[in-house]
Amino acid sequence: MVDASYKPYGLEPIETASRDEIAALQTERLAWSLKHAYDNVEAYRKKFDAAGVKPQDFKRLEDIAKFPFTTKADLRENYPFGMFAVPQDRIVRIHASSGTTGKPTVVGYTQADIDNWANLMARSIRASGGRPGMKVHIAYGYGLFTGGLGAHYGAERLGCAVIPVSGGMTERQVQLICDFKPDIIMVTPSYMLAILDEFRAKGLDPRESSLSIGIFGAEPWTNQMRGEIEEAFAMDAVDIFGLSEVMGPGVANECVETKDGLHIWEDHFYPEVIDPESGNPLPDGEKGELVFTTLTKEGLPVIRYRTRDLTRLLPGTARTHRRMEKVTGRSDDMMIIRGVNVFPTQIEELLLRCQGLSPHYLIELSRQERLDVATIFVEARPDCGEATTRNAEAAALAMHIRNTIGIGISVMVRDPGTIERSAGKARRVVDKRPK
Repeated sequence: MVDASYKPYGLEPIETASRDEIAALQTERLAWSLKHAYDNVEAYRKKFDAAGVKPQDFKRLEDIAKFPFTTKADLRENYPFGMFAVPQDRIVRIHASSGTTGKPTVVGYTQADIDNWANLMARSIRASGGRPGMKVHIAYGYGLFTGGLGAHYGAERLGCAVIPVSGGMTERQVQLICDFKPDIIMVTPSYMLAILDEFRAKGLDPRESSLSIGIFGAEPWTNQMRGEIEEAFAMDAVDIFGLSEVMGPGVANECVETKDGLHIWEDHFYPEVIDPESGNPLPDGEKGELVFTTLTKEGLPVIRYRTRDLTRLLPGTARTHRRMEKVTGRSDDMMIIRGVNVFPTQIEELLLRCQGLSPHYLIELSRQERLDVATIFVEARPDCGEATTRNAEAAALAMHIRNTIGIGISVMVRDPGTIERSAGKARRVVDKRPK
């Protein structure tokens, strides 16, 4: 774990530039990105024209609010390559989402885009405490998902030795950690808990492992989960943020010396926070939906992309770039249960207060006699075997949820290892309510 005497070194000048310098660079790059999108992407030209704006209407940063939003639907409507802003022979990499909620969203990269991505991932790993010569165990999925290759190129760019394990095969993950002795692991936080379970199942002390840094992303997670992972492994657990439509991982990253929110790399991305209902921009410090405009992307520029992630913008601390608070949920995965808005991360935070229950859970939504019913399935920890103890833990969690969130939820405690594990993003909610 990093101590109070930790000082970062080798920072890029832009990481400590003044706010005026950052704003001037963003203004210059935003003007270029707006023109690049308008001149080369028919969909953007139509959207701008329909909104009655032209790239030359952008004079200062506040003017970005005049321009229309981009959503996942825009990328899907122009599937596969309609949003690309350069000829096909300049595209050197194509990634895509899984397409589980519709057509995949496809993104393309020029060589300059790949170089920028590698540099920003290297910057992110360094901000997490990584240094050249360290070994990095990458358990993010490889392939069309941006996580594995994004982490891979960044670690190599920093000068680290990469162990490209990818996801799944948890027993093998643990064996390789023990044998190869990596310093850093990059993985989703929920799958890190599955790795922790496997350590304990094998009778291994995770605190004796070589891992000193965990860089976790691809899904929301709480500071309570950070505390559990850090205590279990004697490591620093650091948050990374990104999404394929904007670039991939490495859009923002926590700094290990503060762990107080993710610094957005504002030399490449312009962030806004908006009211999810009205779309109006909110001032820094107010919670709303995160929106990004890319400043340097050639292959697929995105203008005011609605991420659906809920957060707020805060002043810089370890770096001068503004921070985004840890994502607390998404505007599109919010559950409405009997009129109450609930996010899975709220449930997770309360679950981690219960000593006899593990962090693995699944929320099932159903409807009985026209009323919404929520049931949370959780696992008992191995030392919580007696029925009376399990019943007490279930009652305690139900009470925490009722007192904190204001709704009644049934809690069902299952045996250890019975809730499905995921090597990628954890599935937290199953909605069985009639559509």
